[in-house]
Amino acid sequence: MSPRSARLARLSRSVTFSACHRLHSKSLSDEENLKLFGKCNNPNGHGHNYKVIVTVRGEIDPVSGMVMNLTDLKEFMQEAIMEPLDHKNLDKDVPYFSEVVSTTENVAVFIWDNLQKLLPQGILYKVEVHETEQNVVVYKGEQTIVK
Repeated sequence: MSPRSARLARLSRSVTFSACHRLHSKSLSDEENLKLFGKCNNPNGHGHNYKVIVTVRGEIDPVSGMVMNLTDLKEFMQEAIMEPLDHKNLDKDVPYFSEVVSTTENVAVFIWDNLQKLLPQGILYKVEVHETEQNVVVYKGEQTIVK
């Protein structure tokens, strides 16, 4: 491969935010919610220090040597993740979660959708949300076909 051949790379950046939520589905009775979500269905909620790793993918620019300027990625993550989610009650402060259960899976989808609006088309590769050290969700924008 010559030095001028395009090279693909993945670039990741992480942020940490704190938020509280209550796992509760309006589609289920109180008893069903308690059975499904257990202590995470506490009426007063509970909190996490979430870690989010965003990975973008693209060609390494031959002039800058970068897939993307990290300063730009940092600003996009501030707008898409930190501003709407940090130190918030996800269920009460974030309109998206008024109708969607605030599971880590849905937090990952929310972040993905927000980033897609800001990042250059096609560059977002994955969003990884660590709810705890043991619980991690990876979302790559994949959808299933409605049956």
